[in-house]
Amino acid sequence: MGPVLAGVLQLLALIGALAIVYVPLGNYMAKVYSSDKHWRVEKWIYKGIGANPDTEMRWTAYLRGVLAFSVVGILFLYLLQRIQGVLPGSLGFSAIDPDQAFNTAVSFVTNTNWQSYYGEQAMGHVVQTGGLAVQNFVSAAVGMAVAVALVRGFARSRTGELGNFWSDLVRGVTRILVPLAFVAAIVLVACGAIQNFSGIHEVGQFMGGSQEWNGGAVASQEAIKELGTNGGGYFNANSAHPFENPTPFTNLFEIFLILVIPFALTRTFGVMVGSVRQGYAILATMATIWLGFVALMMWTEFTHHGPAFEIAGGATEGKEVRFGVGASAIFATSTTLTSTGAVDSFHSSFTGLGGGITMLGMMLGEIAPGGVGSGLYGELIMAIIAVFIAGLMVGRTPEYLGKKIGTREIKLAACYILITPALVLVLTAFAMALPTPGNSMTNSGAHGFSEILYAYTSAANNNGSAFAGLNADTQWFNSTLGIAMLLGRFVPMVFVLALAGSLAEQKPVPVTAGTLRTDKPLYAGLLVGTIIIITGLTYFPALALGPLAEGLA
Repeated sequence: MGPVLAGVLQLLALIGALAIVYVPLGNYMAKVYSSDKHWRVEKWIYKGIGANPDTEMRWTAYLRGVLAFSVVGILFLYLLQRIQGVLPGSLGFSAIDPDQAFNTAVSFVTNTNWQSYYGEQAMGHVVQTGGLAVQNFVSAAVGMAVAVALVRGFARSRTGELGNFWSDLVRGVTRILVPLAFVAAIVLVACGAIQNFSGIHEVGQFMGGSQEWNGGAVASQEAIKELGTNGGGYFNANSAHPFENPTPFTNLFEIFLILVIPFALTRTFGVMVGSVRQGYAILATMATIWLGFVALMMWTEFTHHGPAFEIAGGATEGKEVRFGVGASAIFATSTTLTSTGAVDSFHSSFTGLGGGITMLGMMLGEIAPGGVGSGLYGELIMAIIAVFIAGLMVGRTPEYLGKKIGTREIKLAACYILITPALVLVLTAFAMALPTPGNSMTNSGAHGFSEILYAYTSAANNNGSAFAGLNADTQWFNSTLGIAMLLGRFVPMVFVLALAGSLAEQKPVPVTAGTLRTDKPLYAGLLVGTIIIITGLTYFPALALGPLAEGLA
């Protein structure tokens, strides 16, 4: 079987698996967030944190809950790293330096999971399981809660109430993420991923020195890392490491975990707003972009030049030979079109245009299908922009799901789509202009510029993957990337929740003959075009200096 055919067959198997679970999982999540009953364990949690899960919140109260919970998470994870040296199960590792502890705490709480350290050489069992793995669950649940709040803004009328943040957070963890991650971890263990709390072992001699490996609760963290679109690896090699990703089957299974909740949330959206056709329209938009990017990535990586590439069957540098070019292309596209950041290959070693595709996937806002929660609310923001553009074309006040898109709504949507590009481009410009940050680049020229552009794109979009080749463990990058992650996560949430509150206060607008049908293929096409054009106009100059210049050289 040729490598191209193998890649295509894996893609078809992945699409089939996602199609099978789409309806039941989407319906189940809609039921979870619409239920008025609480599990016993959830009641214990509410009692422990002093929250009343039945109290409805306006958008400002909901936002305060999001920010308060996240601040506590950052402080706790920072302190846990700073005292690691005296914790049991630390494997002899010392406390993490302040700038790196800040960067890592912000990274995992913001669902970014950027890592400027070697996981197997820095973090002990307590920090890995009690700190990082816990944040993998709750940071994902925060994103899902914000998305559900926006959906309620469309579904409700004449009220500013968006539900209860604490209830949405807890249910997302106990009823969705924990059960799915438990099953996924069992599958990974059965296929060869490790799950233990062993210490450091010498496994043999390598180039005149000893080689050591430490164990860990890898399978459980790998499951939620992919399922929650987190991405932080237990080991530095991330999902290219055989302890995390042992076989081609687990590689495809992990891609499935990355995509399953973001795609299924479109069904949840359709059910909660009372029109599954609206959910299918959003799904079609996401799927069109994802499939297009996968096809383009496979083309760039299989279209090779010269005898070395021809003998290898593709651009195999930096790719794990167990998986091949096709599977690596699917993984790279899926991880950068979501907010996952896990990698099974080095994106820096992709072809020039292939590396540009990974960057462009993040620059779209990671909405195809995006992260858990963040992908859905990002896509809905773009849907509002699209109906606004359509309204300008026909001279009619734009409407979406029975809600008028007025001045306030479009300003909030515009602020949402501007904040991340501003962070990426401004911080990249500073890093290139100042003398010190450039010393972290392994390469010069267009590829070196791509290393820095990729880093800030990954951080501000809460992706977490790295281009490789950039030494990011410096005070400059730990600090500025941490700031980019913070602002890139929480400032857009302010606009999303404010928009949700504004929509919930409106009364429904009746459908007329002039109403734009947002559940039709024409609108889905308009939405795809809007996403591509807005991103292209924003980032094209920067892409031209980096991956495009390298790819066309």
